[in-house]
Amino acid sequence: MSNDASEPKVEQILAEVERRRAARQTAAAPSLSPWERRLAQGAERVGRWIVRHWLALFNLLAFLYVGVPFLAPVLVVLGAEGPANLIYLAYRPLCHQIPHRSWFLFGERLFYPMEELLQRGVSPDLLVPHGYSGDPVLGYKVALCQRDTAIYGAIFLAGVTFALSRRRWRPLPLWAYLLFGLLPVALDGGLQFLSVLLATLFPTSGIPLIESTPLRRVVTGALFGWMTVWIVYPYLHRAWKEPEARIQG
Repeated sequence: MSNDASEPKVEQILAEVERRRAARQTAAAPSLSPWERRLAQGAERVGRWIVRHWLALFNLLAFLYVGVPFLAPVLVVLGAEGPANLIYLAYRPLCHQIPHRSWFLFGERLFYPMEELLQRGVSPDLLVPHGYSGDPVLGYKVALCQRDTAIYGAIFLAGVTFALSRRRWRPLPLWAYLLFGLLPVALDGGLQFLSVLLATLFPTSGIPLIESTPLRRVVTGALFGWMTVWIVYPYLHRAWKEPEARIQG
């Protein structure tokens, strides 16, 4: 006996089961009030906007994050010390702002080693995280250290390049990210931190301080920021490309 006659019945049964399941879900779903419906529609519109404009949003956030700290010394020179101090305060949880590892504007130089700051009369008690912020002669400190400025500046520039290149980047291999992005900044910053930690824990041991240079901080920070965009943004583009195509379609 052939099974062909039974196949339509199986399909009909499955269709009926699916219809009843959908009906139960619809009946169990609570009815939304008008304001709840408007809220849901608004959330959906925001989600669609983020899917369409995620790259512009990320680039804007990176630009603001790295740009606002430069306003602090500008505001001090303009006499608006209150807003400048708010910027320094806002970035305290985000960056150590150590004076001899930060950029200075409107002074004699862009940066000052710790020894020179001491020679200029800056108290050692101020050469600590969130310490000395500058004076009219030496200039005023940017509210983001040299390495962080390089990291987020590179993230912004790489994001703009990613956008201008129409997002045709292949994701960076993990080994390349670890070797060229993570390892240099980890070695440069890690050895510096370890030397300070050991010298603090064992002050009589004679352990020398390993202090990085502005050039090394900029190079390692920029590599880390650029490589991070190279490995992350292509995956984000792929993940959101299909939803964006559905929205535009």
